[in-house]
Amino acid sequence: MISFAEIDKANDGDYLKLLSAVSMLSGLFSESLVPFVNYRVAENIFCRSFKAENLSRSDTAFDAKINSLGIGLKTFTCSKDNSIEKVAEFNSLSRVLKEFKGKDLALKLGEFRNERIKLANRIYDIEKSLYHIVARKEKELLLYETDYDFIDLENIHSVKENKASLQFEDGLHFYSFNYSKSTLFRRFLIPSKAYRLPIEIIDDPYAVLLDLLHNKEIIPAVNRFAKGKNYVILPLYGRTKNEKFVFEKSGLNQWNAGGRKRDVGEMYIPIPIEIHKKYPNFFPNREMVFNLQLPTGEILNAKLCQENSKALMTNPNNALSDWLLRKVLQLKEGELATIEKLDKLGFDSVIISKMDNENFKVDIMKTNTYIEFCQDE
Repeated sequence: MISFAEIDKANDGDYLKLLSAVSMLSGLFSESLVPFVNYRVAENIFCRSFKAENLSRSDTAFDAKINSLGIGLKTFTCSKDNSIEKVAEFNSLSRVLKEFKGKDLALKLGEFRNERIKLANRIYDIEKSLYHIVARKEKELLLYETDYDFIDLENIHSVKENKASLQFEDGLHFYSFNYSKSTLFRRFLIPSKAYRLPIEIIDDPYAVLLDLLHNKEIIPAVNRFAKGKNYVILPLYGRTKNEKFVFEKSGLNQWNAGGRKRDVGEMYIPIPIEIHKKYPNFFPNREMVFNLQLPTGEILNAKLCQENSKALMTNPNNALSDWLLRKVLQLKEGELATIEKLDKLGFDSVIISKMDNENFKVDIMKTNTYIEFCQDE
């Protein structure tokens, strides 16, 4: 299996150097001799060093992508030769999961977990996948790769349950599901041949920071991810006070509307009027064509349509449905998109990122992201 640590060492790259530098400053956060490396920092270092596409914001099964290789990035503390770590959250499916117990619950968790992996494979054109691990121990980091397996539904055994959790195995791995957090964990074994990166934590990291300020010209960071300027979140559903629903005759299901004859691929992404009111300069004017890049890299021609510019559509219109309805949601022609289908896959919104007035990107976002976007003022 590919070893990113060995690749970086052989090419005198930045990955091991940056991990070492961040780890040496652990005294800013803890008195422990176990290096402190925030998982987001580890993800950013990995993507910067290996020119990987950072997928962490979309919260799909993978954190990074290099060509057709999907990568899950894990950073955790370990004192033994293994650690049990989170691999999936099923908050949007908690009501469904409460209906199952024992092996039936294990099977349902396996089904949902596998569907999430397949979803990410479809969205990003992933052909192979693996986990890259940064395990933190006293005075060192252990770096290694391991498999990114589906759960083997036909081999689930050793099912045990108590008031707090369910445990099971599938012949490959041990899994644990926490009821209260609707979170699935997997045991990661640390191989004896893991790459060992020695770390000497600096005794006085504050002196290093002061020296940096005195001897370096500081270039202020630019906010490249400003809400309403560089991105907006759009819901794929409508909602009342108590529930969310996918419109049966508009939005994703516009093909199902009455009146004139409709194409089976006719659909649009709804744009709530609040988005236009709060961020009037984000989208181009109505009917102005712009580029919309899919997560696969494919670029579509898009524009805003209908009254109050409430619809994001592509030309041809079925180009958007080929991606979202057929490839991502895997709906057959004539099959309605539903909130239950979105919940099962773990997303109900999309993020539109703005490069400039003529170039935009779209990606999926996890369940309730639009609600959080509206509340985070």
